[in-house]
Amino acid sequence: MEEDNRQELKAEEEASATASIHGDILEIILSYVPLIDLEHARCVSDTWNRAVFSSLRHLKPIKPWLIVHKQSTRHPYATTAHAYDPRSGVWLKIDQPPINHVSALRSSHSTFLYMQSSLQFAFSFDPLHLKWYRANPPLVWRTDPIVALVGHRVVVAGGTFDLGDDPLPLETYDLRTGKWDICQWIPAVLKDSTSSTWLSVAVDEHKMYVTEKSSGITHSFDPSTKTWYGPYDLRPGRHVFSSAIGFVNDSMVVVGLIGDSENVEGVKLWEAMKGTEMVELREMGEMPEELVGKLKGESACLPSIGLNTMGQFAFLHNPSDPGELILCEVADGACRWGSVRNVVGDDESRMQRLVFTCSDVGLEDLHDAICSGNRRFTVKDNIVD
Repeated sequence: MEEDNRQELKAEEEASATASIHGDILEIILSYVPLIDLEHARCVSDTWNRAVFSSLRHLKPIKPWLIVHKQSTRHPYATTAHAYDPRSGVWLKIDQPPINHVSALRSSHSTFLYMQSSLQFAFSFDPLHLKWYRANPPLVWRTDPIVALVGHRVVVAGGTFDLGDDPLPLETYDLRTGKWDICQWIPAVLKDSTSSTWLSVAVDEHKMYVTEKSSGITHSFDPSTKTWYGPYDLRPGRHVFSSAIGFVNDSMVVVGLIGDSENVEGVKLWEAMKGTEMVELREMGEMPEELVGKLKGESACLPSIGLNTMGQFAFLHNPSDPGELILCEVADGACRWGSVRNVVGDDESRMQRLVFTCSDVGLEDLHDAICSGNRRFTVKDNIVD
C-alpha cells in the first residue's frame, strides 16, 4: 500500500510539473532545444509531443543537416561522422559501427555516399546512412567517375581508364532489378573533363545535371529515356573562373568564384531560371567579403568550391582547406550568410579523407537511428558567427 501511494504521488508530481509549463511557453522553450533532444522530449507526455511538433511548425522548423564524414586512409579505414544542425546551431558527434570497407568513401552530390572497387559497389542514400546497399561493380572499370542517384537508378558516368583515350560509356544500376545497363557515351564536349574533380553534379527527381566547373558548359541526362540534353551555358560571365551547381528551394543555382584561383575577389549565387534552354541567370546574392576570407582560409589559391545543397540551404567549403564552412540560407528571395568552424579538422587531417553530404533529418529518422541501437548522438560545443 505504501509503495502504491509513493508511485501515485510521483505521478501527480510529474503531471504537475508538466502542467506548470504548457502552451506557448512550452513551445518557445522547445524551439531552443536541439533536434536530437526533441526526440526525447516528445516522449514525456502527449502534451509535450504536441508542443514539440507545434514548435517545429511555427517557431523553428527543421533544417537540413550538413554531415562531415571522416575516413582514415590507413587500415582499418575507420569512419566517423559529425553533423551540423543549423536550426539550433550545434554540432553533433555521431557514433556508429564501422562501415564495411570497400574503397575510399566518396560523394558526388549532396546526399549520396558510395564506395567502388573492381570487386564491389556499395552505396547509401538515407538521411543518416543507416542502410548500405551492395552490388556487383559497374560493367566497365573506371576511376574517379561522377556518381548520382536519380529516382531508382544510380548513374555512373565519366571517369578515367588506363588502357585508352576513348570516352567511357555511362552506366545505370536499377535498384528495383539489381542490374547494370550501359547507356549513351558522355557528351564529347566533356570528354577532357570526365573526372569528378573537374565536374559539378546536381540531381532532381528526373535528371542528373553535369557542369564543367571552368567553362560552365552543362548537360543533363534522363536515365528513364537514356538521353543526354544540352549543352547549356551556365557560366555567369567571363569574370567567373569556376562554378558549381545545386538545387535550392527546388531551383537550380550556380555558385561562382570571381577573379582567379590565386586572387578570389568574390563569390556570388545565381538562379538558373526555368526554361527550355536554361541559359537565363538571375543574381541572388553575394558572399560578404569577410566570409570570402574565411572560405579561402590559409590556402594560397582556391581553384574550385565545394558545394552541398538541400532545401533552403547551400553549404560551401574550400576543398583544400575546409576549416571554415560557409552557410547560405535562401528565404523570401534573400540570401542570409553565415559561417561555422568545422569541428572535424585536426592535426592528423593529412591522414584523413573528408566527405561532405547534407540530409533532411527529421524526428522519425532520429527515432529509427536511436532504436536501431547502433547510433549515438552527442552534442558538441560550438561557436557560430
